[in-house]
Amino acid sequence: MIGRGARRSASPSVASESPGRAVMTTRGRRPQDLRPAASPSPPLQAEAPARRALRWSSASSVAFGLLSLAYPALALLLARPLGPLVVVAALCAVLALRFGLSWLKRPGPGDAPAAMTLAALGAVVTLAGAAALDAELAMRLYPAFMNAAMLAAFAQTLIRPPSMIERFARLREPALSDAGVRYTRRVTMVWCAFFLLNGLAAAATALFASLGAWALYNRLSAYLLIGALMGGELAVRRIVRRSAEGPQA
Repeated sequence: MIGRGARRSASPSVASESPGRAVMTTRGRRPQDLRPAASPSPPLQAEAPARRALRWSSASSVAFGLLSLAYPALALLLARPLGPLVVVAALCAVLALRFGLSWLKRPGPGDAPAAMTLAALGAVVTLAGAAALDAELAMRLYPAFMNAAMLAAFAQTLIRPPSMIERFARLREPALSDAGVRYTRRVTMVWCAFFLLNGLAAAATALFASLGAWALYNRLSAYLLIGALMGGELAVRRIVRRSAEGPQA
């Protein structure tokens, strides 16, 4: 009897135990171990599509930037075998795709302002209209069109603040001071002047220079000027910030 009771108590079937101990199942598992895994919380499920959209937007912005940098060289290489009309048509398709992605996607903290998206649409329409008259000239005028579109986008924010550079600055420094607002407005004016002068130079190379000279300026010289302007503005910004902070004790 004692051995049988011992065997009965040692069996894995359900047995009553004291309230301080967990009840074991027939397989030796605790009841909480048999519960289904909890599904991710709704905020985590909602973050995954947002992260994917942000990565896609960033990737498309980088790809569009690289295409803009390489456009003069690509146009120079593809214009003869494919014809300028094919090059312009492909460029219009890329610009339209870029506009569509920017327009349909929910705006995020790192997105470009809507004025720049509308500027890309204006470049598509203008480029398509010029291609109907002269495809090769339209291919050459693309850098000038883009400078005109950027000029319109930046100048529009001077009329309807905040200025373009202020919008970019607030992405990193939301609590921008009044002095920072005035400074970013002046920098926006400087960029407007640059887009005007660079657009005139790009139009001059498109109208009066050879295809090689056009590609050289728009592929190399224009971007060197952009880099020089960005570097100079960074140096001036540091000087202005130090003078605003004053001498440190």
